Order: sequence, then C-alpha cells, then structure tokens
Amino acid sequence: MEQALRQVAPGRFDAYENLLRALADGQVWMLLWLGAAGSPEAQYGNMEVGGYGYAPCVTSPQELAASGWSRAHELISGLEIAASLFPDRWGLWLNPHAPGGGVGIPWLDLRRIAAGLDRLPAGPLALSDPAVPLPQYYALLSQHAHRTPAVRALRRAWVQPALGEPYLAIGLDMYDASPGAVESVRAMMQQSVAALPAGLPVSTVAMADEYDPVAMWMRVHALPFYDRDAHAAAASPVPAPAPAPGAGAWGWGPPARRR
Repeated sequence: MEQALRQVAPGRFDAYENLLRALADGQVWMLLWLGAAGSPEAQYGNMEVGGYGYAPCVTSPQELAASGWSRAHELISGLEIAASLFPDRWGLWLNPHAPGGGVGIPWLDLRRIAAGLDRLPAGPLALSDPAVPLPQYYALLSQHAHRTPAVRALRRAWVQPALGEPYLAIGLDMYDASPGAVESVRAMMQQSVAALPAGLPVSTVAMADEYDPVAMWMRVHALPFYDRDAHAAAASPVPAPAPAPGAGAWGWGPPARRR
C-alpha cells in the first residue's frame, strides 16, 4: 500500500486506482480518539477537509511511530473499514502526518471498495444527458417497462468514468425490489437490447440507491423518459362537472340525440 501511495499524484487516476486495490487487499491502523481497540466505546479520530469528514489512519507500524500518536489504535482490514465508514459518508485519510499531508479516500471510493472495485465505475464521473439519439431503443424500453408492473419510471444519463469507456446508464425507479421484481426488470432490459447500436454499453442504476452518484445526479438533472404514474394520469378521462341546479338546458357538450 505504501508503494502505491507514493505513486499517487494529481491526474494520475491509474495510480490512485492501484492505491484503492492495495487498500482493499490490505489493512490500516485506525487512530482512536476515545476507547481501546474492540471496545464498544471506541471512537475513531476525525478531520474535515473541503467540507467533508474523514477518519485518519496510518498504513504501517513505522508510520504509526512517525505520527507520534499517543492514544490507542485499531488494526482493521481495508474492506472492513470501507464498509464501516461509507454509509455515514465518511472518508478515510491515509497518513495525515506525512509530508504533503497524506492522501484522502472519499466515501464514494470507500463504497466502491466495499462493493467491489470492478463492479462500480472509477470516479470522478463526468455525467450528462445522452448525446446519442436512440429513439427506437427508448420507445421499445418504454413499451416493455409499461408491461413490467415493478417499474415506476425510467431515467437516463451518459457516464464517462475517470478510467474506462463511457456508457449509457438507465435509472430504474421501482415499486418493488423483491427477487421476482428484479428478475422481471432484468428480462425487460434484455428484451430491449436489440434496439441498441452495436457496441454501445448500457448499465442499470437503482434510483433508490441513496449512495450511487449516477442515481443522485439523475434525481436532480434527468426527467423520466417513461413515467407510469404520468402515463396513467394522461390516459384517465377527466369527468365532466355536474350541472348546476336548473342549468341542465345550458350544457356545453354536443346536443342530445333524439331517441
């Protein structure tokens, strides 16, 4: 991990990704502000950088000695600390005592470590509305969504990861996240693939995921291109108002037909 840490520099996303892999496979020494390792009262130290919270740690016994930390510490795996911190939107700061101030790992990247680095795109992400016109795909996907009761709405975004190819993200807003519902949505996506241009990658994002950066962006910036509730409201006829007493002869509809 320390070798990977030395390679990190502004713009070196490949080196930063190597650091995340080393952290996922390694362990860190968490600096405890209160309590002892393993005790229910133990609390990590904390620091704020750029308005975001981080828990400080060191990467080896040598760095622990160099830090001058005089309180307790806790040895924990990178996977465990990532899973512990990211749900509360806390990041991890490696070796804050080092020359230059060490390196911070934001909570979004801790989420990637906890979920699996290969399963989530490498940030920072450039997000925008899709520029590629895909009317047939969106129309077919909307048709299949209408026949899939678990789907409430669909959104879209174009995602450019820091590393890797850009892709189209489809945001899934679902009424139900049971295994059967998830399987029906998977089938819906598969049935619509034929309308995509060859080689265009597509990924799905659960809109209910409060930690996913693509879902967060779509909730703010992307209107649904399919909305079941709006479709139902548009399809429902508006009932005519009841005539006022004594005004039956002054209706605004077509004339009554003589029987």
